[in-house]
Amino acid sequence: MNLFANYINKVVKAHRVQKTFIFGLSRDRFGIIIMVLAVSQLSLMAVFVKMIGPSFHSSQIAFLRNLIAMIFIFPLLLKAGGIALLKTKRIKLHFFRAFSGVCGNILFFYSFQRLPLADVIVISQAVPIFVTILAVWVLNEKVGWRRWLAVLIGFLGVTLAIQPSINFALVSLYALAATAFWATTILMMRLLGATESPFSVVFYFMLFGAVITGFAQPWVWRSPETEIIFLIIGVGLTGALGQLLMSYSLKLASASVVTPFNYTGIFWAIGFDIIFWGLVPSWYIIFGAILITGSGIFIFKREAASLDKA
Repeated sequence: MNLFANYINKVVKAHRVQKTFIFGLSRDRFGIIIMVLAVSQLSLMAVFVKMIGPSFHSSQIAFLRNLIAMIFIFPLLLKAGGIALLKTKRIKLHFFRAFSGVCGNILFFYSFQRLPLADVIVISQAVPIFVTILAVWVLNEKVGWRRWLAVLIGFLGVTLAIQPSINFALVSLYALAATAFWATTILMMRLLGATESPFSVVFYFMLFGAVITGFAQPWVWRSPETEIIFLIIGVGLTGALGQLLMSYSLKLASASVVTPFNYTGIFWAIGFDIIFWGLVPSWYIIFGAILITGSGIFIFKREAASLDKA
């Protein structure tokens, strides 16, 4: 991990002012490749969670995931600038972001354990829709009729996606609630991003996340078998690597270029469902994915355009 981080940092510094980046690729294209790899790691994390299965409480998985990821991120933080990077005057906001993120993680993990990956990932792509609504309510942002229309179309896609079957309807609503929690964390990220370093944002998220989920462990803890231990380590490693790659992607290219490639998670999830469980998504999941993806990309592009004009 340290070697990888050092290599990327050197490459970024060496090519910061050049149009071409590496292997003849532009910075934007290389950033897109890294973003797709980041999403693949987060999708693989979902695979490991599903393989662990519902016999392990989702809060235990979330606790171990945060703990393992924090252990791997801490050496990178020390190498990047040390404990000084953790100085903050917004510790309460860090805590509330972690609390929302933990709620989202637990609900997502619970959903991954019981639903096809594609179903949950498609629902999770509704994050920009929730962010738009929360931004109006919390930040008093002005949203034009085009974005409101995109929100309505996105919710039509969500309505399709949360109907896999009568048996799974309630779990689908858990995935939808998880998406709303994650939208809240992104909104808090906007507030933190102006003053906090990326390392402090990630580290405090993992630290508070481990503390919050740690309180539940006396009631939910189950000693994992050897094969489950390896899967849990996989959850922590892929989660940390996904965040690391995503941060480098945003360092290489602008958010407006790379963020839409978060939607490649749908293709990773469908592929993993087919490979590991032989599950092919239903037509309403595919159609819902098209509506949610289209509305999300439109919302993001309109948001980026409005920021450029500001």
